[in-house]
Amino acid sequence: MHALKITLEIVVVILSLLLTMLILMHKGKGGGLSDMFGGGITQNAGTSGVAEKNLNRITVVVALIWVTLIIALDFMSKFNVG
Repeated sequence: MHALKITLEIVVVILSLLLTMLILMHKGKGGGLSDMFGGGITQNAGTSGVAEKNLNRITVVVALIWVTLIIALDFMSKFNVG
């Protein structure tokens, strides 16, 4: 079981990096930090509606898997499994 815990921890790190990249790929909605980095200038040059919806879906699925794995690791630590 110890190998399982290490494997899950590695998967969480990889998903964390992937989730960060997915979030940064989203188009800025105007205002805030997105304008500071040029998001306000290139609003019309963003992705299409279908691509944005797919990016949203992928981001939500990766986030749900990430949260599930973190909860599983917490239970494993709490009940001394692995």
